[in-house]
Amino acid sequence: MTSSGPTIVSLHGVGKTFESGTVALENFNLDVKEGEFVSLLGPSGCGKSTALRIIAGLSVPSHGSVNWAVGEETSAGRLGFVFQEPTLMPWANVAANVGLPFKLSRVAESYARECVDRALERVGLRSFAKAYPRELSGGMKMRVSIARALVAEPQVLLMDEPFAALDEITRFKLNNDLIALWQMLKRTVVFVTHSVFESVYLSQRIVVMTPRPGRVFVDIKIDAPYPRDERFRTSAEYGVLCRTVSEALGQATAEGGAS
Repeated sequence: MTSSGPTIVSLHGVGKTFESGTVALENFNLDVKEGEFVSLLGPSGCGKSTALRIIAGLSVPSHGSVNWAVGEETSAGRLGFVFQEPTLMPWANVAANVGLPFKLSRVAESYARECVDRALERVGLRSFAKAYPRELSGGMKMRVSIARALVAEPQVLLMDEPFAALDEITRFKLNNDLIALWQMLKRTVVFVTHSVFESVYLSQRIVVMTPRPGRVFVDIKIDAPYPRDERFRTSAEYGVLCRTVSEALGQATAEGGAS
């Protein structure tokens, strides 16, 4: 199953060199279609997060271009970003944390409250609206972060290894919930991970990257149907796909040189 929608964002010949002289990306090319779930997979330090931040406009490429088919306003204002850490304000309750984008943009309170309620309902935390971050588990904190990213109804959701620090059981549950959200909302997702198993379970496409400087080594389609569940996770098909992606990652690492 792959998306047949129009291309929503393209990166052409993108490179990123930091002031320290570190070359994070070199000749990085990527096309993402509307409604697609794409994972960027590679070893630590290969430039996955850098690529995501460039897509988000949080970092400027040293060379190359980022082109949005939907226009500059949409690229800047209709993105949701989920970071590796929940980055919640400890002094604010769950509802206030989710509603932060509206507070910063001074949206009408009644509209903001309605959107916050809807976002919390989507991640299963509406009953925790008045709770504080210190009262939440790690998985719940990440759900709050996802709700905050979704509250303004973004067209594109960018996720930077959001589940990496969670235990396996919680991670599996959030993987399932993320697939359900993606199918319900029909949004475009670009997901960064260093887990072969997670990338195969979630994605329609996996972009395997070389070690630094990061570039696309191979683009692998995952044609397994949705919804995906524990039967898929324990199936022979999943095992074959994981081996295929793992072998590609090994080849990328070997041919890309030392990171």
